[in-house]
Amino acid sequence: MLMPPPAPADFEVLYRTRFGAFLSSVTALLCDAEEARDVVQDAFASALRRRADYTGSGSLEAWVWRIVVNRALDRRRAQKRAAEIPESLAAPSANGGYEATAAVRAQLLALPSRQRLAVFLRYYADLDYETIARVLEISPGTVGAALNQARSALRVRLKEEAHD
Repeated sequence: MLMPPPAPADFEVLYRTRFGAFLSSVTALLCDAEEARDVVQDAFASALRRRADYTGSGSLEAWVWRIVVNRALDRRRAQKRAAEIPESLAAPSANGGYEATAAVRAQLLALPSRQRLAVFLRYYADLDYETIARVLEISPGTVGAALNQARSALRVRLKEEAHD
């Protein structure tokens, strides 16, 4: 049975209640708060236009997260930001965000894509493993493994950097 598309009001509620989490995660990924705001707004506009594509499998939030993450990755590739490490990567405090040190920022950006995205979605967006799994189109066990690998790599790299 085909579900009716979500109502525009559903997107408005999601936007109003979770905008800070979306913005925080995309800011961390792009290292630019203004670009992040543009990406999140553009992704929500796209999701609203494409709401008939939402099949109802999984939450509306996870579906929108997937769109936001894809837009952010597209923007990051287009701008070739991978080699840049800006002076500031301030996460908005709406989610209890924090500023990472330059060393942590550099090591986060050096992680493989899946690990980096899992870290951003878990610690910047405060998403649970199930939602992250849907966003990244992987299993919750793979989310746990990616986070574990990321934490281990960060621990080792930061310890090495501290001894240099």
